[in-house]
Amino acid sequence: MDDSSNTDKGANGTANGAAGAVARQFGLRQIYVKDLSFEGPNSPGILTESGLEPEIKLSLRTTHRDLGNGVTEVVLHVSVHALAGQRTVFLVEMEQAGTFQISGFPAEEARAIIGIACPNALFPYAREAVSSVVQRGGFAQLLLQPIDFTALFAQAQAQAQAQAAGQGNRAAGVPPAGNA
Repeated sequence: MDDSSNTDKGANGTANGAAGAVARQFGLRQIYVKDLSFEGPNSPGILTESGLEPEIKLSLRTTHRDLGNGVTEVVLHVSVHALAGQRTVFLVEMEQAGTFQISGFPAEEARAIIGIACPNALFPYAREAVSSVVQRGGFAQLLLQPIDFTALFAQAQAQAQAQAAGQGNRAAGVPPAGNA
């Protein structure tokens, strides 16, 4: 699975950097649904209501685990909750997963690949599965809009840094900003 577009090699075909260094590899190995749940607790009555325009609440998060030999499983957790007032119209929860070959990258780059490139590869499959199961539940097509995983990753990194800085200040006896 050594695609030259995904592998960083020098002119002589050896990996750039130190002799014997591992070539950079990033590739998709498998995509699969790990878990999928649909609930339509107010069906069939809610299906016949006219003018129903539910509020859609989308929640996304990713998890990952090292499977060894440079293979990482990344799971995109998707929750779509449609509400009409206080009533649940439908709830879809799914885990779209994939295994990826990620090797030869510095830790910071590998984290970015896991947080950006992997979810970008998984999301179209999750979007199709959610749309399909919502329609099979008797509801109109639900089209999830594209997600900017680069922005989400940057936001998560900034929050983690702010949280770490806040913990460091508390350990040093410095009160959080804004408190007298």
